[in-house]
Amino acid sequence: MLVDSHCHLDFPDFAEDLDGIVARAETAGIGRIVTISTRVRRLDALLAITGKYAPVYCSVGTHPHQADEEDGIPADELIALTKHPKVVALGEAGLDYFYEHGSREAQERGFRTHIAAARATGLPLVIHTREADEDCERILVDEMTKGAFRAVLHCYTGGRKLAMKAIDLGLSISFTGILTFKKSDELRALAAELPADRIMVETDAPYLAPGKFRGKRNEPAYVVEVAKVLAEARGVSLEEISRQTSENFFRLFSKVPA
Repeated sequence: MLVDSHCHLDFPDFAEDLDGIVARAETAGIGRIVTISTRVRRLDALLAITGKYAPVYCSVGTHPHQADEEDGIPADELIALTKHPKVVALGEAGLDYFYEHGSREAQERGFRTHIAAARATGLPLVIHTREADEDCERILVDEMTKGAFRAVLHCYTGGRKLAMKAIDLGLSISFTGILTFKKSDELRALAAELPADRIMVETDAPYLAPGKFRGKRNEPAYVVEVAKVLAEARGVSLEEISRQTSENFFRLFSKVPA
């Protein structure tokens, strides 16, 4: 069994094909899917999807692109929303200095608020970080001094320094189809180096379709392709990577039934 720990089933790309998406994932051996929130104010759409499909769970949070749009949502509100049985994580929240659709100040405020909610609930925070390694590390180190929290750096493309600091802080790292791209040698080398109990796989669908599907709409079933390349990079079997990444997922996303 594999898990797609991060996708976006509420995006318009999937609107006409959700039954097929979930069915193909199940056929491919994907036992659980987490559809990730990008706007707290659109949580109802995610809950409707999780209510329809038993293997699908969701998070609640504000993507850094929407940091200004949802600036000021308090941790207490996030905490209250996690009471729903299908809400199993916070986020995605963090820093994106590549697009900077949200101001850096609002992104940092939102990031810290989501960390506070993760700390209070014990649920994992799904962290988005792009071209912001230094500030991401600064915030993670500072916040960890206030009390431990659990988190995963999703769709990792950052540097080795941030990755190793995240590992030192007890966090996890997740890889997408980017791992399969021809120019991702450094990322594959990093994936080979990380501790086995801290790695996960995801699609970030509908984006970042791996390998032979590149240029097409991504979907949860394709997480198998990410797992194949991760297994190859680490010199283990697909079966071993499937077992290890699934165990890591259920340990981190402990609200999801195994």
